[in-house]
Amino acid sequence: MIRVGLVDTGVAAPLASAVAATRAFTDSARTADARGHGTAVAAIILHHAPHARLLDARAFGADARAEPATIAAALHWLIAERAQLVNLSLGLRHDRAVLRAAVAASQAAGLLLIAATPARGGPVYPAAYPGVLRVTGDARCAPAEISALGGTPADYGACPRDLAGTAGGASLATAHITGLLARGLSRSAADPHTMLARAARFVGRERRRP
Repeated sequence: MIRVGLVDTGVAAPLASAVAATRAFTDSARTADARGHGTAVAAIILHHAPHARLLDARAFGADARAEPATIAAALHWLIAERAQLVNLSLGLRHDRAVLRAAVAASQAAGLLLIAATPARGGPVYPAAYPGVLRVTGDARCAPAEISALGGTPADYGACPRDLAGTAGGASLATAHITGLLARGLSRSAADPHTMLARAARFVGRERRRP
C-alpha cells in the first residue's frame, strides 16, 4: 500500500481507519480536526486512492497558521514514517532555511512533495523550491481530470472543489493530484510527471483531443 503524508489540520474520526500513524506538532493539533480542512483533503485523496495509507502530520495551530519550523518537523517525521508522497495543501510567503533544508532532506529520501501554489501572485513555499510538484486550481477540471500547465502558474492544475462541490482553490486541487498520483503509483513505477502529462485532459489553455 502506498503511504501518503498529509501535512494539514488533522483527519477526523470517520476516516481514521485509513490513517496509519498520527503525530501532532502543535499543542492545539492534539484534538480532532476542528476546522475540517485536513479531513476534506484526506477524503479527496482516498476518493482517488481508497487503499492508500495516510500519515497524519498535524501542523496547524489554533490560529490556522503553520510555521516553517513546524512544517519542517512534520516532513522529518514523514521521512521516518516512510512516506512516498506528501500532500502540502499550504503555502508560505517567505523562504525559510529550516523549511528549505527539510524539503531537501525529504527529496533526498525519495519523497515526492506535492504543494499548492496560487494562480496569481508571487511564489509561495514549499511549492517554489526546486523539485516540488506545484499544483493550482483549474476550474475546467472535473475531480478526475488534470491540466498540464507547463510551469505557469504551476506544473499541473486540478479540480479546485471538494467531493461535495465546495470551492477550495489550490489546496483542494493539490489533494486531487496527490490522490490521482497515489492511485497511479500503486499500479505502476512510471515517472510521476510522465504519468500526469499522459493523463492530462488539458494542455496549457487547450483541451487535448481524444
